[in-house]
Amino acid sequence: MASRDFTRQLAGYGLTTATILYRMPDHPRLLQSYIWQDYDLAPRFPELRHFLDFWRRELDGALHSVTVAHARLIKPAEIVAARELLLH
Repeated sequence: MASRDFTRQLAGYGLTTATILYRMPDHPRLLQSYIWQDYDLAPRFPELRHFLDFWRRELDGALHSVTVAHARLIKPAEIVAARELLLH
């Protein structure tokens, strides 16, 4: 059985990395960074948006900025049906 990550890649998901800068709750002038990484769909990024909604709702550190990098690791042209070859 194929892994969940591989199945998602075949469905168009790509590896997404977000660098999140947020303000320290006790020292709002200081910025801290957090790296988030998961498979997501560009350009809407529903998984990242879900995580950021959770952040705003549950965590004290106010978001300053989010920088996103996205790469599809498997592209449709790279998937080829393989034939069985038997060598003696």
